[in-house]
Amino acid sequence: MTAFPNPLFVALDTPDVAEATTMAAKVAEAAGGVKLGLEFFVANGPKGVREVSKASDDVPVFLDLKFHDIPNTVAGAIRSACAARPAIVNVHGAGGRDMMKAAVDASHDGAARHLVTRPLVLAVTVLTSMDQTDLSETGVSRSVSDQVLELALLARECGIDGVVCSAHEAAMLREACGPNFKLIVPGVRPAWSATNDQKRIMTPAEALHAGADILVVGRPITAAVEPTAAAHRVAQEIRHAQSGSL
Repeated sequence: MTAFPNPLFVALDTPDVAEATTMAAKVAEAAGGVKLGLEFFVANGPKGVREVSKASDDVPVFLDLKFHDIPNTVAGAIRSACAARPAIVNVHGAGGRDMMKAAVDASHDGAARHLVTRPLVLAVTVLTSMDQTDLSETGVSRSVSDQVLELALLARECGIDGVVCSAHEAAMLREACGPNFKLIVPGVRPAWSATNDQKRIMTPAEALHAGADILVVGRPITAAVEPTAAAHRVAQEIRHAQSGSL
């Protein structure tokens, strides 16, 4: 399975190619990858993704599109997304067993069709912007942690490579799903930054200690006065955590 020695992925939440490529170049030295989302992909497609990656020395791209549709549609979307050469793509675990299996199969087909390395396919469990009240309002009676665990176990059964989850569930999922199941944690906020709209968050050190493989950090870096310096500051926190000095 693909390894990411530098777990810091910087979220580039913009629809503008020039802005994204400029920011990617600024953080490339400190980051292990970048995340591009639905807003960017709808505006620019696979070509825009490739432009951002090239601007930062072919940095790995997490294409955060959160597909959630009938199995055939999701499979087609995954195959098409492979043209962008992403390192990671994702789907909603709530889409169910057949949809997730179709996504995994399509990642192999799409990689072969476009002559690229197969992207990891991750499942979103519960969005980090949601808390227990939000989940209950959608009709889910389980606790957040129980819902996350059930979706993660189902995803693993379907051949999904890992999940996107809150750092608060990372330790539980690492124990339940084993060492090779990838855990991508968004909503990571250094202690010196604002929480913004994320509700279930941790610092980089806390998230790594909980078992996260990849940390997604956005506004603390991209909205900083000096994004390059902020990226290096977060990367340094991560290195200290990895070495046990925090």
